[in-house]
Order: sequence, then structure tokens, then C-alpha cells
Amino acid sequence: MEIYTDGACSGNPGPGGWAAVLRHGDKVKEISGGAAHTTNQRMELTAVVEALRCLRTPCRVVIYSDSAYLVNCFRQKWYVTWRRNGWRNSKGEPVQNRDLWEQILAEMEKHDVRFEKVRGHAGVKWNERCDELARRAVPRPGEGGSACTR
Repeated sequence: MEIYTDGACSGNPGPGGWAAVLRHGDKVKEISGGAAHTTNQRMELTAVVEALRCLRTPCRVVIYSDSAYLVNCFRQKWYVTWRRNGWRNSKGEPVQNRDLWEQILAEMEKHDVRFEKVRGHAGVKWNERCDELARRAVPRPGEGGSACTR
């Protein structure tokens, strides 16, 4: 299973959108949603949470993201230190977006997950598609922004 994820924000914080493309063989599923007031990081993480929640059975997953923050957390195992330190970062401050990190970790327990970094806006087909979907999911002024399309 391949999953491409992305997040977008109009202002940071501001209205934001997230998206994921799930690929297995020749099957492709696109999901997206948005929030009226959020950050780009929250949208990046939300895309992963929502994508992993779509998986109905345990599987081997490669998640592709252009977010160094996300990929480095799992490749360098920052979350291990965060947990050990009571969800405090290296500066002793509370880890931002703890709720989403914990949701990702809970979903990862069900699967064999590997994270790969892709360069954003570099012509990677499914990353570009995620970017388009995430930008489209950013709520316009006056919209609530909790919609999720699957």
C-alpha cells in the first residue's frame, strides 16, 4: 500500500486543508478535508491519521510526504524521546500537536509503516495530486471547514 499525504494552509494559522491518495495495485482512493482555523503542520499530520484510518486490515504501508517534520519524526524516532520525556521536546516545552502524533502512533500499531520524504512541487504525480486536493479542501471564508470527502 502506498499513501501520499499533504497539508495546506492559507495563513499559518488560518483555514487549512489536508489530503491523501491511497494506492494499492491499480486501485486509487482520494480523501480530503479541511478546518476553518488550523496550522499547516496540523493538516500534514491529519492527512496521515485519516489515511491510516481508511485501512481496514493490517498491511505494509509506505507513506510519502513532503513534510520533513513528519518524516523526520518517524525516521529519527523523535516520538520515542517525546514519550519518555512526558511529551516534552528537547527544549523542555510541550510537543505541539501531541493529539495528532498520538493518533498516528495508535494507527501505526495496526500496520507495518515506513515514511519516505518526497520533494514538494517537484513533479511527483501523487504528491502533486495531494497538494491540489489539500488546497481545494481549504475552507473559504464563511465555511465551517469540517467536511471530509472520501
